[in-house]
Amino acid sequence: MSTVVLNPLRIVSDIWRHRYLLGQLIKRDVLLRYRGAMFGVLWIFLSPLLMLAIFAYIFGQVFQTHWPQQGNGLPFWLLLYSGLITFNIFAETVSRAPASVRSYPSFVKKIVFPVHILPLVPLGAALVHGAFNFLLLVAALAWVGGLHGQIVLFPFLLLPVLLLTLGLSWFVAALGVFIKDMTQIIPVFVQMLMFLSPVFYPISAVPAVLRPIYMYNPLGIVIEASRAAITGQSIDWSGWSLALGFCLSLGLLGYIFFQNSREGFADAL
Repeated sequence: MSTVVLNPLRIVSDIWRHRYLLGQLIKRDVLLRYRGAMFGVLWIFLSPLLMLAIFAYIFGQVFQTHWPQQGNGLPFWLLLYSGLITFNIFAETVSRAPASVRSYPSFVKKIVFPVHILPLVPLGAALVHGAFNFLLLVAALAWVGGLHGQIVLFPFLLLPVLLLTLGLSWFVAALGVFIKDMTQIIPVFVQMLMFLSPVFYPISAVPAVLRPIYMYNPLGIVIEASRAAITGQSIDWSGWSLALGFCLSLGLLGYIFFQNSREGFADAL
């Protein structure tokens, strides 16, 4: 088994060197998902629009739900939607990660192919969908009169989640080559994590005895920070910075695990 040296700059440089190939794979992945559909790639916009409309109707008109704590006057459905944007990037990527390498057996068996970029394909596709979700969120905030200039920080605040997602994707993708059950296990884990993260509620609504668990959840920290960005409230930069350091470490470990496992990919496939 080869040894991989921890060098974040080298990893970023290597991914950047293969940016065209990665971009083409992401484009192919997105287009294949909507191939044959009546509205084609328009579903990238229509799907989140319909979801936002359903949230507005169910939580705004039917249940008339209010945020457990002060949400700066914003409707419950918008605060919920902002948390889902962050979580869905993580969920879509990690849920698809176990099959991200297995789906390209012909590429894996090519000696010169950069296999380590394959787990980035689901992440790139998730970011495309996330970008459209974010644009709809901005439009909805402007419509209800709750748009704050601080919202420009929203994409930047996602950085820890992107590093966490990438690290877990490398790890899970490598395991998925050898353990086919990972494609069934990971989505269940992701679904459980959604309810254990402050997507549908703020951390302040969690019982005090359980709150430390949420405070150490990088997803929870970023969701709370991004929600603060759209409400114009103060952001917990210290917690966000700790989440960033932890997720960076996890991302590097995931990369090392993937690279040290790739020697057996061709035989397993």
